[in-house]
Amino acid sequence: MSDPHTLTVFQDYERLLTAPLPEVLTLLKTRERGAAPPPLTFDDQTGRQTDFDLRGTLDDVLERYAPAPAKTGPGRPKLGVVAREVTLLPRHWEWLEGQRGGASAALRRLIDEARKADPDGERRRAAMAATDRFLGVIAGDLPGYEEAGRALYAGNGEAFEAQLQGWPEDIRSHALYLAAPVFAENP
Repeated sequence: MSDPHTLTVFQDYERLLTAPLPEVLTLLKTRERGAAPPPLTFDDQTGRQTDFDLRGTLDDVLERYAPAPAKTGPGRPKLGVVAREVTLLPRHWEWLEGQRGGASAALRRLIDEARKADPDGERRRAAMAATDRFLGVIAGDLPGYEEAGRALYAGNGEAFEAQLQGWPEDIRSHALYLAAPVFAENP
């Protein structure tokens, strides 16, 4: 998938725009209200449908979704550290607390090692999930949808492409774009 974070806007089965967030917000805000059906916006990295609060002026909307300034204070905000809850058994906590740097550092190391162990596999899994989410929302009623999903998860690019042949061009091309890493050959 693309380096800059992009979103894609569809109206029915027509792709209106693939662009970074500010351009997408501008398109959504300037489009006529009451369009039937309303446009659907998808995050190209995750395939998730995304909705935006478009109240106010265009400047209000752009400001609402502008990146938040770096916070100062305790912790490591420049690194993007986010606190969340993790539930583990007591034996897991004991092992983690005995590791160099404590539980948080040990978890970060384990995750980084797992991600480095198979970066192509990580990329394929992420692309597979993104493609599946996108297709589930926009193509769930199209003929061959279930067979396309089976081919996607089987890693069968030819079968996947064959199922998409009768689909609207913009849906087909975007699905193939999202799924490209799934079917990429290992180096």
